[in-house]
Amino acid sequence: MDVSQQSAIPGAPVSVIRKRHINWALKAVLPIAAVLLNGLLLFVLVSSSLAPGQRSGVIAVAAGGAFVICVAVLMVLAVQVRRPMIELQEKISRVQSGDLDVTVSFANRNDEIGDLGRDFNYMVAQLKASREEISHLHQTQMSRAEHFATLGELAAGLAHEIRNPLAGIAGVLDIASRDLPDTSPARSVMEDAKQEAVQINRILTELLDTARPKPPQFRIIDIVGTAEHAVLFARQQAVTKRITIEFEVRDALPPVEHDPAQINQVLLNLLLNAIQSMDKPGVIRVTLQQNDDDTVRITVSDQGKGIAPEHLPNIFRPFFTTKGHGTGLGLSLARRIVEAHGGTIHVGSTPGEGTQFAVELPVSRIAEQAS
Repeated sequence: MDVSQQSAIPGAPVSVIRKRHINWALKAVLPIAAVLLNGLLLFVLVSSSLAPGQRSGVIAVAAGGAFVICVAVLMVLAVQVRRPMIELQEKISRVQSGDLDVTVSFANRNDEIGDLGRDFNYMVAQLKASREEISHLHQTQMSRAEHFATLGELAAGLAHEIRNPLAGIAGVLDIASRDLPDTSPARSVMEDAKQEAVQINRILTELLDTARPKPPQFRIIDIVGTAEHAVLFARQQAVTKRITIEFEVRDALPPVEHDPAQINQVLLNLLLNAIQSMDKPGVIRVTLQQNDDDTVRITVSDQGKGIAPEHLPNIFRPFFTTKGHGTGLGLSLARRIVEAHGGTIHVGSTPGEGTQFAVELPVSRIAEQAS
């Protein structure tokens, strides 16, 4: 069937305009009628030796038989082909209008028409499952967006209400500690109090960054340099725990379009988490390589305690942490930064053996948007 598709409004359902065509019954009967007619003519020529009366009777019987055969063929085609096709057209129209609960009744036939019906029912079931999954993902994203919007308002209020008094407290502690004698035991208490004030300020900063992240400032620069910068800083933190950070670049990597400050923040967060997860000396490996899909993969692997399987689905949720002194915002912010770059972040972990984080970034945002 020759059809053309037209849609006046982009995104609107496509209307199918069916062109004029020869009726299927006529197309089915014409070849049969032609064969019967040729057979009849041949029969007339062969029967020319018969008497005129006998020849007329035989021709009448042959013509009647041909007519009966054509009628029988039409009836069989009407039942076996036309009805399923009409039902299929009706069900397709219902699917186009959004009804995905339809099925065809001839799917149990043991022939090609039955195969068509089974394929149609399977296709509609797959469409229904896909629509339900898309709807679920949409609701999840909407809920997540609403959550972060509320978090942004909360973070702004907290920053205003806490930071100013906190700055005053830190100033008072600094002044008070200067007047204390060097041998006073209160000095250590003052230092601890100032460190707690710094910790509170860090939590507020992470909360603001998570709730209202700054848009990336993209630049086409060497991703190896960005990763090296994070590794150099992390090595200063790891030396006291006798942890070695190995850095390996496996491929000749092209410049990557990214925000070096934000990606450095992501990698540094992963490295510091890796250091904190290791209770004894060991090795943290950072590797860079290029994937086949025009992305760069940065892997951070440690030999730490690992993450329990029941905790893995939640580690990117805001405020979720398995560390007593953690804020639960670092990994959440890291994922948002990576997603803002058009990339992905994955985690795999075996309790008692270690954890591996993999960050994949597109080499070019133009290529990522085109895909």
